[in-house]
Formats: sequence, structure tokens, C-alpha cells
Amino acid sequence: MARKLSNTVSDLYAGMRLDSYLFEAGLYPTRSKAVKQIEAGKVFLNGKEPTKKDIVNEGDLIIYEELVEETHVYLEPEDIPLEVYYEDDDLLVINKQPGLICHPSPGHPGGTLSNALIYHYGRENLAHIQGDDRPGIVHRLDGDTSGLMLCAKNDEVGYILQDEIRRRNVNRKYLCLVHGNIASDTGLIDAPIFRSDKNRTRMQVSDKPQARSSVTTFNVLERFESGLKDNGFTLVECKLYSGRTHQIRVHMEYINHWVVGDQTYGNPGKSSNLGLCRQFLHSYFIEFQHPCINDTLSFMAPLPDDLIQAISQLADRRIGLTERGHEVLAAYQENCGITEERESFALV
Repeated sequence: MARKLSNTVSDLYAGMRLDSYLFEAGLYPTRSKAVKQIEAGKVFLNGKEPTKKDIVNEGDLIIYEELVEETHVYLEPEDIPLEVYYEDDDLLVINKQPGLICHPSPGHPGGTLSNALIYHYGRENLAHIQGDDRPGIVHRLDGDTSGLMLCAKNDEVGYILQDEIRRRNVNRKYLCLVHGNIASDTGLIDAPIFRSDKNRTRMQVSDKPQARSSVTTFNVLERFESGLKDNGFTLVECKLYSGRTHQIRVHMEYINHWVVGDQTYGNPGKSSNLGLCRQFLHSYFIEFQHPCINDTLSFMAPLPDDLIQAISQLADRRIGLTERGHEVLAAYQENCGITEERESFALV
């Protein structure tokens, strides 16, 4: 049975239509669902049944019924290959290939990481902390983002890992090639993120009160000169201090350094995307404390072939590595078994 909840309208929303308010204040996931709840008599405004067009004012009391959507999900196991970097009885570290969606969603009912995990490990041997349609999933990567991910084999470990991520104790770093030359060697982007009003598939930096705090730091690793059709490129190492949808891509757009190849937040009309049809974003490093054996584990995944081919086009345009760039490149070469010392990521 759905719970009945209460909400008091703040001055920030005064003068807004009720259906818009229910959505914007986060009481319902979409405005259309808010309308359905109003029309079904499950929303009361100051003790009366309202219409969707009623205007809310500061101090208005809203009683509404929690939206409960019954879903019966049965995922089919699918023989999708997985590159496993680490495995024990409790968890997995995988190197997700680009193009693999983490779990079913509208338009992607199958062919996901969850389908692959069921095939390889069995649904009974995976955590279900995010629902039966997301077995094993602890956190996500965008479908076209490649790299390292944690997966859990039981709920207890899944909840611990999820909490560690929330408390920022899991060290996740990404390699990201962006358009333009970033002047500073280091940076911090502290900008709240909320879903776009104009395009519901996009996120954006927002000053709305319900926007979620989002922090990304970055270190410049290497810069590349501008060409005839572009204004140069910068390879950065990004670290997440929150895990919002599309966070790095949104933050890089916010500082006018679009991720190369990004079809959603990029600006391909202004400069070359180096032949990429997906964003140059790779989760190359992850470090965490194992929740059962208490050892600190760390892993590094090399760039996939399509990203190597893209950045190799800039080999003759390299300006030079930063101090952090030298450190990361040395560790990267050692991890990948490259014995000959290189002077650029474009030459790896």
C-alpha cells in the first residue's frame, strides 16, 4: 500500500502550477505522472482536491500519495563477454567495454551488463540492492564510457561498497580528452547538476534548489597544439567526489571544454572529434578497501583501441607532459608492460 506523505511549499516555488511543482520539487519523477496522480485523487492541496492548473503559494500544505510502480522484471542471461580484473566470493572488478549499457532501461531491454552477469554468475549469486533488474550493480558507467567498475555478489557487500562510494572512500579516476587547451594544471568544478528542462535525456549545471551537489577535480596530463579545424586538445585525469549522471561530461561542457566525441554534450560542429563516435572517457583507475578482507586493492585499465587510435593522431602536435602527466604515464606504461620509455600518451 502506498504511503501518504506531506510537503510544505517554500517561497522558491510560489506561483508555480501544481503539476509543475510536484515534478520540480522531486515529489514525482515526471510531470505527466504528477498529472495522473492529481487526476486519480491522490494529491490534496490545503485539504482539497485540486486540478493540475492550480497555483501553489508559500506555506501551502500538500498531502500526496507516494508513487509505487509495480514492475515484474525477468532478465534473460546473455553470453556477453566480460573482462574480469579481479574476482572472489564477494565482488568483481570488471573492465567494461564501450557500448555496454549497465542495466535495462527504456529502449535497452536487453544486451546489458546485468544480462551478462546473470549468464556468467547466476542471478542467485549477485547482489540485488538496486532491484531485480540490476543484479550485481553497485555503481554505473555511461554506456559509451569504458573502464573499471565494481560489481557485488551479495547484498551485504553491495551495501558496503555503495556506502563507501557515497562516503568518497572509493578512489575513481578517469582519462578524458577534451577540446581546447586548459590553462591551469589543476582544477576543481563544484557545480550542482539537475536534469535539463528542455531535453530530459540531458543533465545540466543548475541553481535549482533540488539540484544535487556535484564535485569533480582534474589534473592536466598533456596538451596538444591547435590545428586547422580545431583549437587544440587537453588530456586530463578527472576524479569524482560525487556520482551524478553524466557528471564529468556535464562539468566539462560547463567550463567550455567539451569531451572529444561526445554526441550529447559535445560541440562537433566547431572542431574535430578525431573520428570518435563516443566520448573519450575511460575509467582507468580504481582503488578501494575490500569490505571482507580489509586489504586495499587498486587496478588500472589501459585505454581501449578506439581511444588509442584517436589520441595517436595528435602525436605530432604534443606540447608536453605536466608533472602529473609524467607520473601517470610512468604508472600507465608499467601497468601495460611497456618497457620503452615514452614522451607522450599519443605515442603509447
